Amino acid sequence: MKTMTCKQLYGPCDALIHGESPEEIIENSKKHAMEMVAKGDKVHIEAMEAMKEQHANMEPEAVKQWMEKFQKEFDAQPEDK
Repeated sequence: MKTMTCKQLYGPCDALIHGESPEEIIENSKKHAMEMVAKGDKVHIEAMEAMKEQHANMEPEAVKQWMEKFQKEFDAQPEDK
């Protein structure tokens, strides 16, 4: 299990996000963001809108490069104790 912050996942806060894999971290980050949006948290709403716009305009090669970069960032995180 590894832990990253919302900020490390391009979000606006220091909430801790846990996961066994990059995909699980991303999924748990989405859940966190959706919970914050449901609470009406303005900074998370703005961050989600910006991410949606950015991802909508990404070419498949750019998505692949982003995932490779994120995999390296995930791998660099220490295992939880």
